[in-house]
Amino acid sequence: MDRFAEWISQHAITEVECLVPDMSGIPRGKILPAQKFLTSFGDRGLRIPEAIFVQTISGDYPPDETVTNPANSDVFLRPDPDTIRLVPWYSEPTAQVITDCVYADGRVVDISPREVLRRVLRLYEARGWTPVVAPELEFYLVKPNTDPDYPLEPPIGRSGRPETARQAYGIDAVNEFDPLFEDIYDYCEKQEIDIDTLTHEAGAAQMEINFNHGPALSLADQVFLFKRTVRQTGLRHNLYATFMAKPMHNEPGSSMHIHQSLLDSTTGENLFALANGENSPLFLSHIAGLQKYLPALLPLMAPNVNSYRRLQRFSDAPINVQWGHDNRTTGLRVPVSSQEARRVENRVAGADTNPYLAIAASLAAGYLGMVEELEPSDPVVGSAYDMAHTLPRHLFDAMQKLNRSRPLRQVLGERFVQALTAVKQHEYDAYQRVISSWEREFLLLNV
Repeated sequence: MDRFAEWISQHAITEVECLVPDMSGIPRGKILPAQKFLTSFGDRGLRIPEAIFVQTISGDYPPDETVTNPANSDVFLRPDPDTIRLVPWYSEPTAQVITDCVYADGRVVDISPREVLRRVLRLYEARGWTPVVAPELEFYLVKPNTDPDYPLEPPIGRSGRPETARQAYGIDAVNEFDPLFEDIYDYCEKQEIDIDTLTHEAGAAQMEINFNHGPALSLADQVFLFKRTVRQTGLRHNLYATFMAKPMHNEPGSSMHIHQSLLDSTTGENLFALANGENSPLFLSHIAGLQKYLPALLPLMAPNVNSYRRLQRFSDAPINVQWGHDNRTTGLRVPVSSQEARRVENRVAGADTNPYLAIAASLAAGYLGMVEELEPSDPVVGSAYDMAHTLPRHLFDAMQKLNRSRPLRQVLGERFVQALTAVKQHEYDAYQRVISSWEREFLLLNV
């Protein structure tokens, strides 16, 4: 508590937001005056129903009460002092802190996405390995849209005109929204979110921001806060920022590519490359694990029905788990790199994913490949789009694969997989009850 008290006093904080990342990566939690926050540590502290971890994207709850305590009992908030930051877009000095949840006996809630990532990281730690990740996150800027039946449109930039053509890597196209990005970079600096390069992606008003590499949990925290920051900044500039995987038809989808490497925890040496610069056997087994297990991990990396619209042939997104050297048509790309920077880029995850679960999934697959000493297929030379579409095409298929994988259930936790399945099944069933505009357009009077 002393660390919190000192930080709150130093920044003259009047209010604190306790953020709990739920299954979809949405910030849940509580807001309270700063002094009440500091006194809340007595008597176990703040409480919240455990059921927030099985709340669906629409705010509903699965009917399966076996996932959480049937009485919907409380769990206790335990703020992580390493994550307290300013909320820079408020006029009143406000703090935000990412918060874990524990049971009355002190155990961390095992279906919490942040704890799932920690569970995977503990497996690496036990073997003397330290994973390093660097996410790349894409998103669209769109006009404000209050009618969900109306298609999204690119926003108006400084020129007074929307984009009508794709402007991949266009400098002036990014500068159309320069005031927005100045605020984003300023807000990220104040929150210690370590972002790097900004580029215009292939879609109309589609952008990408890269994160500098670092520890997996820290990067997941940063992506979690970054998505909130971009959305809030967009609203201040009278536009929406969306991380939907496929927000507009005839435009590319948005991804969260995950670069990952592996260090020796003692020496800091990159274990993915040999002294002569060649790929190490451990690196090849890591890739093989990604190849074997990623299809079953899609509920964590393509978590919504919309996610699978992105994973289409010739759409700047992968359709399989082939790998190749500097090959962007594959699901797994090995960039040209030095021995120290040897890494693999997982291109499967969408921007709509929960960053804790996507990073946990990617590292879990690589971990299993290494401990099982798997061997990858030959690297692809040419286009992987000429090969079979082997990733699941629907959320329902992906969930079946996950539930059939005993190794993944053991690594991620049986109870977590049960909770994730309950949430995604409920969301999938809700989607199946919706009649789309395409169905009304082409079936209403023709069948």
